[in-house]
Amino acid sequence: MRVAVVATPLRVEYNRRMRPYVLLETNWKAVKQANYELAVLPWGATEAHNYHLPYGTDVIEAERIAIECARLATARGARVVVLPTIPFGVQTGQLDIELCINMNPSTQAAVLADVVHSLEVQGIHKLMIINSHGGNDFRQMIRELQPQTDVFLCSANWWQVGEARDYFTDLGDHAGELETSVMLALAPELVLPLGEAGVGAERKSVVRGLRERWVWAPRPWTQVSADTGIGNPARATAEKGRAYLDEVVERLSSFMVDIASADVTAMYDEDGS
Repeated sequence: MRVAVVATPLRVEYNRRMRPYVLLETNWKAVKQANYELAVLPWGATEAHNYHLPYGTDVIEAERIAIECARLATARGARVVVLPTIPFGVQTGQLDIELCINMNPSTQAAVLADVVHSLEVQGIHKLMIINSHGGNDFRQMIRELQPQTDVFLCSANWWQVGEARDYFTDLGDHAGELETSVMLALAPELVLPLGEAGVGAERKSVVRGLRERWVWAPRPWTQVSADTGIGNPARATAEKGRAYLDEVVERLSSFMVDIASADVTAMYDEDGS
């Protein structure tokens, strides 16, 4: 017996207006007249975030924070454009967790160099990375690349921009109260009920220097956390996330305005004031 299949219309929500500061949405007609001063590159990762947050958490955070900052900076007169988000980060300690996708630092450096070269030959001479993954560290890459380019390079880890201790009890490293609160504010439809989350307990190293963190080494993630989280998300709320994001976005967008108009060859006071 054949079963009749009734097609239902696909519900797609379209933006009514193109955002000229989001490269994925804009077009050559707008871009050729924009004369952008600053490009912003969101950089995330694809990895497990405890049981309750999606694999794309870092991508969502980086992209949405960067776009909101660019919106505010544009409204204040800065000519800013947000580039497409890089979805892969350094996951060398999570390769035994299914579908954590690794991009080695050397690959990141090559990708960054290609993006910078593209901007340089096109006359965009400032690039800011908005980083959303603790395993990504762009400082050494920038130190090596900066002498080779006229593009001013800088990076910010968004979760370190605000005064997190003013908002959260258990900061954690990964998928804890801070990050869960931010995701409840940015994408609540992708967050499972907190009753389904693990407690994010961190197993401490038996070696004193590593345990007290005055010596650093990569952490094999499944040895450190049973649920891939570090930090208990139980007290997370959307309200905390929105309050913290307000501070982060205000600081980052103000920086974008400042750096977009700055003469990067004269950014330090000669008298040291």
